[in-house]
Amino acid sequence: MEIVVFCTTPDQKTAEQIAQTVVEEKLAACCNLISNLTSIYFWQGKIQKDSEVLLIIKTDKKLFSKLEAKIKEMHPYEVPEIISMAIEQGNKAYLNWIHEVLGV
Repeated sequence: MEIVVFCTTPDQKTAEQIAQTVVEEKLAACCNLISNLTSIYFWQGKIQKDSEVLLIIKTDKKLFSKLEAKIKEMHPYEVPEIISMAIEQGNKAYLNWIHEVLGV
């Protein structure tokens, strides 16, 4: 089953390093980077506001645990956002491409 994984990062450099690595290691078929994202969240007893870069990662559910471990290894945050959502429908050719690239 194909999934989309969301992961916020503190800057473009971190996002690019993670994206490059997970694609090279065949943990993801594709990563999109969305810059200039503002995140407002509760952390360590107070409301925080930060500029972040969002990674949108296309992969397969079978690879989630390895992908999560790799992101945690590379990510500077104490508790990085790593969440997945199932792709229930999509362009069949695109979904097949994900499987071809990942070999799953």
